[in-house]
Amino acid sequence: MIISAQSAVIAGQIRENVEVTVGQGIITAVDCESRSERKKDYSGVLIPGFVDIHSHGGGGFYFSDPNPTHVNQAIATHRNAGTTSQIASLVTSDISTLKDQIASLTPLVNSGALAGIHLEGPYLSSVKCGAHDPHLLRIPALDEVKSLIEAGQGSIRMITIAPELEGALECIQWLVTQGIVVAIGHSDADAPTTRRAIDAGAQVVTHFSNAMSKNLSSDSMATHVLGDSTISLELINDGVHVANDVIREVIEKALQRTILITDAMSAAGSSDGMYEIGGLDVEVKDSIARLTSNGSLAGSTLTMEEAFLNFMKKDGVSIIDAVHASSTLPASILKLEKVGSIAIGNKANILHFDGEKIELLTF
Repeated sequence: MIISAQSAVIAGQIRENVEVTVGQGIITAVDCESRSERKKDYSGVLIPGFVDIHSHGGGGFYFSDPNPTHVNQAIATHRNAGTTSQIASLVTSDISTLKDQIASLTPLVNSGALAGIHLEGPYLSSVKCGAHDPHLLRIPALDEVKSLIEAGQGSIRMITIAPELEGALECIQWLVTQGIVVAIGHSDADAPTTRRAIDAGAQVVTHFSNAMSKNLSSDSMATHVLGDSTISLELINDGVHVANDVIREVIEKALQRTILITDAMSAAGSSDGMYEIGGLDVEVKDSIARLTSNGSLAGSTLTMEEAFLNFMKKDGVSIIDAVHASSTLPASILKLEKVGSIAIGNKANILHFDGEKIELLTF
């Protein structure tokens, strides 16, 4: 099957008059500057499907739900908004429950419905725990971390750790040897501690500017990672989680290291109302999720389509850089194969962007 478009983002460039050949779900040819006189199938821009490395659910359900029908509904909600590679994030729970959740998700990873699992907890700072139950937080003991990874049977792609915790650096170093991406976050670490975590192999900052010091003039994690070219920054770009002046600074100092995420809770793609996350009560009002206990933000109701559009329309980022942040970089960081770009040999995860909305192409 050949699809043609006015333009496409190919290898970090806008290419005109593009024809993409797809066979059995794989891109088999890409012809740029095509001289074919056939009518274009699409008048807008073809871009790769979104890669969301941090999301907890959607459509009224969590990825932690033991019912696979509910998990598939959450996956479908985000797929309808352009996410073709979905990492399932799990919040802090007791270790036994986490292992049960991992075991429930592993078949969906093996089938390709999910691209992997992200453990956001339980190894987080109690003073920056956000919407995680502080009573369930733990110190990262290496044997325990190994048992969680073993439970995943290769399905765990990323784990978030607060680097100031006792044992954190040892765990980071071991996880890196296993090919697992370590994110640092939910942390009150200072700059030197942050540097040691990065030297140990940490590659990502979990939702930059959230659940960490927001003081960019201090000797904090935020200050350090903005200027450190070796680490990528997750960004929840929903107009609520991160102040506009902080986003401007991220764009100025770390645009090529920015990864758009949703950090979506179950209300993404659903409606306002009462929900829960990790056993904590949440009220969603005007599409903003907050804990009822203290008003803290409790994830977002964002989709990757909205994050992508906000980056361009609200923040003035080019479509090339928006694609890099929403598809190419996250796929590269997590070493997800054959996704994140429109290229020969890759999966035909292709979106059409008409300047206002995206459409997932099906083959």
